[in-house]
Amino acid sequence: MKTYLRQPLGWALAHGVLFLLALYSLVPLYVMVVASFKSLDEILHSSIIAWPMLWTTAGWEKAWSSACTGLVCTGIQPYFLETMLILFPAMVAAIVIGALNGYLMSFWRSRGADILLGALIIGSFIPLQLFLIPLAITMQKLGIFGSTFGLILIHTVYGVPLTTMLYRNFYVTLPPELVKAAIVDGAGVFKIFRSVIVPMSAPITIVVVILVFGGIYNDYLFALTFGEPGNKPIMAAVLNIIATQYGVAEHNVNMAAVMISALPTLLIFLIAGRFFVMGLAHGSVKG
Repeated sequence: MKTYLRQPLGWALAHGVLFLLALYSLVPLYVMVVASFKSLDEILHSSIIAWPMLWTTAGWEKAWSSACTGLVCTGIQPYFLETMLILFPAMVAAIVIGALNGYLMSFWRSRGADILLGALIIGSFIPLQLFLIPLAITMQKLGIFGSTFGLILIHTVYGVPLTTMLYRNFYVTLPPELVKAAIVDGAGVFKIFRSVIVPMSAPITIVVVILVFGGIYNDYLFALTFGEPGNKPIMAAVLNIIATQYGVAEHNVNMAAVMISALPTLLIFLIAGRFFVMGLAHGSVKG
């Protein structure tokens, strides 16, 4: 009887703690949403967490098209577009290279495959701050410092270790007989990859897209250090909008800018989040 009573009590306690933690995590999101739809006058004369008396999108419109970052008052629209120009080429390149690396390390193993994988993993865990000065010197010598192409190259290089590790761990769970059968049929290395491996890679590709998308889009360090002056990626621009205040701080505009910058990653997780755990589970059987 005691065990029967103790189990529901334990579940209730666990769910209560989880509810409080979720509430604690969602309160900042609630504040950002309600404040972004208020007028500045309402924020100044009422509580910032109070429900809006009059809903308005003026803060969103100004954050998107006319908010000031330093002396430039173009909103975050050009910075958002610049981020997309960096994100998609870098993400595609990192995914393609990582998938090829993982495929070759899984089915066409050489003596140095494990050493190379270990080096990639070690490199991915070294703090990025240690590479800033060498990267700056190298990019300056190549003439790509402060350019969009330079940021694409950086994000591609730093995305490859992660994508290689994820694809390799997924591919080693696939039956090797698939590749052997394709070889018997006369398929080459890259035809096997294109015709056999890629169609089976959807689960892990969803995981990789979510992780790489979030990593590149939310990057601040490289955006601030290597971004083109006046045309930096969105995270650096949002901080500049918040820091650029003349007179009264426009909290509604600031909150709207933060919400706009958070929407892409939020939508990615809402749409593909349930596939994320499934994809990780597919690649967790072997190592």
